[in-house]
Amino acid sequence: MSTSNNSSTLGGEDVLGAGAGNSTEKDPDDWVTGDEPMTGAQRSYLDTLAREAGETISADLTKAQASEEIDRLQNKSGRGAE
Repeated sequence: MSTSNNSSTLGGEDVLGAGAGNSTEKDPDDWVTGDEPMTGAQRSYLDTLAREAGETISADLTKAQASEEIDRLQNKSGRGAE
């Protein structure tokens, strides 16, 4: 059985669900695989966002760097979630 990253500590007790907060959003600097090359999906989406923004972005980004660029371009374009 694998361990989950979707738990949190509440009052000293490890919990899942509503009381756990949003543990699906992690700082890219804390990602275990953040230094691996970006995924194909990230590359494709970054290409779309960069074209829409009229920007050129390096194609040699890590997963973490790509995530940060996606967030930045989403916010710039208004595509980002509020």
